[in-house]
Amino acid sequence: MLVLAWRNLWRHRTRSLGAAVAVGFVVWMSILYFGLVGGTRDGLYVNLTDAVGHVQIHVRDYRDMRDFRQALIPAAGALRARIQAALPGSQVAATLEVPALLSGEDRARGAMLAGLDQPPAIRERFGEKYLTEGRLPGAADLDGIVLGGGLARTLQVGLGDPVYAYAPGTDGTGASAYTVVGILHFPEPAQDARGAILSLPAAQELAAPGAVTRFELHVPEFRRTTDDAGLVPLRDRLQEALGQQVVVETWRETYPALSDLEQALRPIVLMFVGIFFVLTGLLVVNTIYLSVIERTREFGVVIALGARRGRIMRMVLTESLVLCGTGAAVGLALGLPIVARMARGFAYPFDWGDIAEAYGLPRVMYASIAPVEVVIIVAFAIGIGVLAALWPARVAGRLAPVEAMRFVA
Repeated sequence: MLVLAWRNLWRHRTRSLGAAVAVGFVVWMSILYFGLVGGTRDGLYVNLTDAVGHVQIHVRDYRDMRDFRQALIPAAGALRARIQAALPGSQVAATLEVPALLSGEDRARGAMLAGLDQPPAIRERFGEKYLTEGRLPGAADLDGIVLGGGLARTLQVGLGDPVYAYAPGTDGTGASAYTVVGILHFPEPAQDARGAILSLPAAQELAAPGAVTRFELHVPEFRRTTDDAGLVPLRDRLQEALGQQVVVETWRETYPALSDLEQALRPIVLMFVGIFFVLTGLLVVNTIYLSVIERTREFGVVIALGARRGRIMRMVLTESLVLCGTGAAVGLALGLPIVARMARGFAYPFDWGDIAEAYGLPRVMYASIAPVEVVIIVAFAIGIGVLAALWPARVAGRLAPVEAMRFVA
């Protein structure tokens, strides 16, 4: 039946070739689309986890805390040692966020001071991504401060200028003078207008000696969204080791909105791919239906000779599947090698890299497609082949032999 289906399709090779090319193009485009979106998801994942960690540790009920002191984790050094003992392979970052008033010579503005203690690799990537001038404060630097570009413009300060910080009602000195050693550019305007960074010891001296507001765990081997499944057992093991005085959360639990954004990409892709396949299916329906109409007399003779109507319908269905299957095979053969090449890394052309960075994507992307996504694309192609054949097959199966043999196209 396959040989017969191929021969029937080859009778009108131009029309059949056009439909097969359309199916192949949609499969090829879908492979690239899934690969690019997979790379986008992994890029978002890397940037998000670099920024917030794979796992975060806070005081319990920290979301309901309104007082600065209540949100603090005291004796941070001892807790860090327990974290590192429980998960020796992880990288631990500590952050102390202090609401403060920053003042230049003539202007002042409210800001969120962040005292950071980051692992070297995370610190280096942070500087490469956001630092536009100067340097980041050293790990033991008590005098240097880095400002968001918007905040620096508001305060009318630049590198080497003094900045004064006031944090009343805290347990530290409450006020201190710093020197601007770097300027950052954050894509988010609010962060750029209010963000400022100190070393962790400087922030602790200003507001909370020995305390932090959160710990972040970065797991170096987790670089793809598919690695995320390993975070839940890691979180549970760490929670058991640290006790109930703190809460351990994966980044998805801490930032559900960011998690929803990352997870929304695949359904969107499936929707668009589905639309493309439906439009291609209409072309396949037209091709198969015209083939049936042109062979009406032939089908009448075959039925008159004793062929069952089910066999006629299977003949039409086989033709449609051969047509879609051939196109899908060509599309896969052309698309998968391209995705494999892009999986080694590619950059956006022109100035698109700047736009990508503004939306939290890295400049260098790595295409990624999961086996299940290839199966989905093939299933779409087969499904289109079946659905496109239903109506023409029904028409062919209901032909009356005498009327069919009298038919003139």
